[in-house]
Amino acid sequence: MCYALINKSQGGIKVIKYVAEPFKIKMVEPLKITTRPEREEKLKEANYNLFGLDSDDVYIDLLTDSGTGAMSDAQWGGMMTGDESYAGARGYKRLQNTVKDIFNYKYCQPVHQGRAAEQVLLPSLLKKGQKCISNMHFDTTRGHVGLLGARPVDIVVPEAKDTQTYVAFKGNMDIERLEAYINEVRAEEVGLIIMTITNNSAGGQPVSMANIRATKEIADKYGITMIIDAARYAENAYFIKQREEGYADVEIIDIVREMFSYADAFTMSAKKDAIVNMGGLIGIRESEELFTKVKGLTIPYEGFVTYGGLAGRDIEALCIGLYEGLDKNFLRYRIGQVEYIGAKLKEAGIPFQYPVGGHAVFLDAKALLPHIPYFQFPGHALACELYLEAGIRSCDIGSYLLDLDPETAEQQEAEMEFTRLAIPRRVYTQAHFDVVVEALINIKKRASEIKGYEILWQPPVLRHFTAKLRPIE
Repeated sequence: MCYALINKSQGGIKVIKYVAEPFKIKMVEPLKITTRPEREEKLKEANYNLFGLDSDDVYIDLLTDSGTGAMSDAQWGGMMTGDESYAGARGYKRLQNTVKDIFNYKYCQPVHQGRAAEQVLLPSLLKKGQKCISNMHFDTTRGHVGLLGARPVDIVVPEAKDTQTYVAFKGNMDIERLEAYINEVRAEEVGLIIMTITNNSAGGQPVSMANIRATKEIADKYGITMIIDAARYAENAYFIKQREEGYADVEIIDIVREMFSYADAFTMSAKKDAIVNMGGLIGIRESEELFTKVKGLTIPYEGFVTYGGLAGRDIEALCIGLYEGLDKNFLRYRIGQVEYIGAKLKEAGIPFQYPVGGHAVFLDAKALLPHIPYFQFPGHALACELYLEAGIRSCDIGSYLLDLDPETAEQQEAEMEFTRLAIPRRVYTQAHFDVVVEALINIKKRASEIKGYEILWQPPVLRHFTAKLRPIE
């Protein structure tokens, strides 16, 4: 069966069919099936925080695509040959050569995950009181900027807020607003520009090559360092190949090389597009001075520079996964899964950020639950309801994700109120996604009955991981 999806950019009907897996399954993990009364009790025990649930009590886990993918036979084989030497392990040299080949960067530093990359790199680029501009910061990036005493500023294109209209690159930086803001606050007050690809907080939306290039031109004009948050760099390259004029016949790896030529450095959670369960990277294009600073912080925070908080076997899996994530057949299947879900939701009249992102479907909770105000967290309310309905775990990407304003201590309102269905790589099948869609159709029928939530306790930073909530009666 196939599903019709209106693609206004092409002026016609685009037929979406499930893309068959470009691999065969040779190991399975049993899943636990629970009843609704059991799930109600489990959610209450977790203080209505989906991060507090035991994974054994989750049927389909769409909380995140970070570190939740299935590694290949080649990756598992590589783990058996990893060099576990404390210093000078051969895996580090292989990683250097891999980063040089794929990204054309002179220096690289392994770390244990993406937030570690931010913790190590950002202190060398940002000072207290400065502004950090992004097309949109994700939660950990925003948190690390705040911990440095700097101010995160999001300047995404306005089209990102229109969830129902097809725009090819909703993740783009708003170039006019970017330059106007720099002139408004003065260039010396802007310590850093971060280009997030794909733009997670905007709904997993891609950024065009033209936009990356234009952002770099502005950064260079005002003498501001520009880095890439590269967690989903391969998916972004695939979207450029599919949607941007002049790139249809360009290989994915060559698109990646051009994208990264417009940045001075990058941070990467390798747990996404590099398809490893643990790992991260810092890449530095040519600045030996910056690399020296990074090494100086890596040793006390992560470990010696040649292992950077990772086992040698993890580095081997990372080197292999960086290439596997660029495979065009894998990317067609990977993004095809998300498009399949989006097509079925479109047919059912369930609102989401359209077109779908590369790694997730972002349900428009504000549109589905208009009676729940932002300070009662509609995105979180929908995520809780999805777990209660069918044991499916997801998460809020909206006002609940935002910490209290550091200056006023008031609840911040997100520009979009999303519930994210993040798809692990090489894990779930078409039948699992049909269960997800059926659950959402059932929820839509009683959407007006769903209630918001209030926070009983929260930490000062990255609250959504550990906050305690309760439903509003």
